[in-house]
This record gives sequence, C-alpha cells and structure tokens, in this order.
Amino acid sequence: MGKTVIVGSTPKPYKYAQQAAQMLDERDFDFIPMGIQEGEVLGREILNIYDQPKIEEVDTLTLYINPQRQKEWYDYLISLHPKRIIFNPGTENQELKKLAEKEGIECLEACTLVMLSIGVY
Repeated sequence: MGKTVIVGSTPKPYKYAQQAAQMLDERDFDFIPMGIQEGEVLGREILNIYDQPKIEEVDTLTLYINPQRQKEWYDYLISLHPKRIIFNPGTENQELKKLAEKEGIECLEACTLVMLSIGVY
C-alpha cells in the first residue's frame, strides 16, 4: 500500500490528526504529515502545504481541515493522484468530492480513527 498523507497535521497531541498518525504508525502504515504548522509528528517533519511538496505513490489523503480551508488546495490535492480521499467528520465537501471523483479518485465520508480501529482501513 502507498502512503497516507495526513492533511492538517499538527504537533499538538490532543488533535485527531495526531491520533490518526499514532494509529497509522502502530499498524505499520506509511504516513506523511502535512499542514501549515511547523513541527514534527512522531519524529516526522510536518511538510508545509504552502510549499505544495511533490509526493509520489499516495494511496490516501485523510483530511483534517475544514471545507473553507480546503478550497485553495483543490488543484494541489488532486495533483497528488491519491487513490482515495477520506473526508473525516467536519471536513465533508461536495465540491472537492465532485472534482476528485471526476478524476477517478474514490471519496469516503468516514472517520480514519474508526476505520483503523475496526480494521477496514
């Protein structure tokens, strides 16, 4: 399986994005933290989304940014060619979903934490 990019990563341990990173790591999924905050997540540097880093072999984008903040990143997120996008609770966005599905990207309105917990990730 390819990489999971956690969009909206933060070094704050009480945030859901941080919990997702922990669960992905515990289950040996490769993940890349990306966001606007500087810092690290489990020893991995948070890539700055403003730099629009090139990332190869993206399997999943799991979103932890609200729909209003997503808008400026539509083109970039789709350019990563993920196989799927997980819209975690509070990130649901019909506009991005339609754009992604048009490119053949599977879109799920789901919770990464629950998916990992029950083994359907």
